[in-house]
Amino acid sequence: MTEYQTFIDQIYKKTGLDLSLYKEVQMKRRLTSLRNKRGYESFDSYFKAINKDQQLLQEFLDKVTINVSEFYRNPVRWRVLEDKIVPTFKKNKRKIKIWSAACSTGEEPYTLAIIANQFWSLKDIEILATDIDPNVLARAKQGIYNDRALQEVPVNIKKKYFHQEGDTYKVDEQLKQAITFKEHNLLADPYPSNVDLIICRNVLIYFTEEAKSTIYHKFSDALANDGVFFVGSTEQIFSPDKYDLEVLDTFFYRKK
Repeated sequence: MTEYQTFIDQIYKKTGLDLSLYKEVQMKRRLTSLRNKRGYESFDSYFKAINKDQQLLQEFLDKVTINVSEFYRNPVRWRVLEDKIVPTFKKNKRKIKIWSAACSTGEEPYTLAIIANQFWSLKDIEILATDIDPNVLARAKQGIYNDRALQEVPVNIKKKYFHQEGDTYKVDEQLKQAITFKEHNLLADPYPSNVDLIICRNVLIYFTEEAKSTIYHKFSDALANDGVFFVGSTEQIFSPDKYDLEVLDTFFYRKK
């Protein structure tokens, strides 16, 4: 067993995070860079340090769980969601259940709540927002963002759902009530069921093909009949049939 594989085993026992399911070349390069930056010459010495130092462990987890987010990220896709996908749900559903998987610092679930609120009252919107990293979830719950994160947000939406406080914007408290934030490991934890809309974007590219396939099956099982799965622009599913899905629009798949 190589030193890196031993490191992976140790991390799995300590955190439950299975790094063997991520693409090795990319992950090893990222972690070697982080390890060297902190002055450790081997993964063995780096793990011993992580094991004793909570801050080092948190930094490591932040680096592994990639957190890049903003409101309405890739706005063209969000317009498709708002103009074509969500209205079809409104025809058949008095309430909507949405899962924002790997939600990072919360921009995505809040965007979803804003869009859904154009069609349903907030009490009829149930959004589960999950991530493996408790740090980003804590920031998501606060709902405080800088101007850059809101650069794609239309002015009328900004006025309605955000309160400016100095250089930052705080999400309206009523909007928060539609969202439940929760820790969740896509590779290890149970999935919710009967979800109308699942969003998991720009995360699965870091997983191996085998892990990705397992996750796609689980997402498909979590969808309600005619539920929709929305993926990132680098994550097109080339054989949706395998997962009982069909193409609805670019990067949108419907449960058969």
